[in-house]
Amino acid sequence: QVQLVESGGGLVQAGGSLRLSCTASGRTFSSYNMGWFRQAPGKEREFVATVSWSGVSASYTDSVKGRFTISRDNAKNTVYLEMNSLKPEDTAIYYCAAGSIWSASTWPAYDYRGQGTQVTVSS
Repeated sequence: QVQLVESGGGLVQAGGSLRLSCTASGRTFSSYNMGWFRQAPGKEREFVATVSWSGVSASYTDSVKGRFTISRDNAKNTVYLEMNSLKPEDTAIYYCAAGSIWSASTWPAYDYRGQGTQVTVSS
């Protein structure tokens, strides 16, 4: 069993930056691929980024490429999402998830999911 807790969300002006963290309980964190998803008000949850268990490989949805960076520290059981050049359309609840399928971009494909952290970008 893996429990995930997100942190680092908040209110930021457009053009600003935030770093989200997701810390996992359990000793098997390093065996899971990790993903970030987000859900804006009135919209479906969407894939943002994923990183492989080793941290070597990552993929992103097109709308965040060049602005967001996903990384992980297996020694700290933590995955990060560095978000730069934030836009009002990035406003959403951000969730992390852990799964065994590499490069999965759908929410049900992940085995464990966090409760989310709110990110609000003002214009």
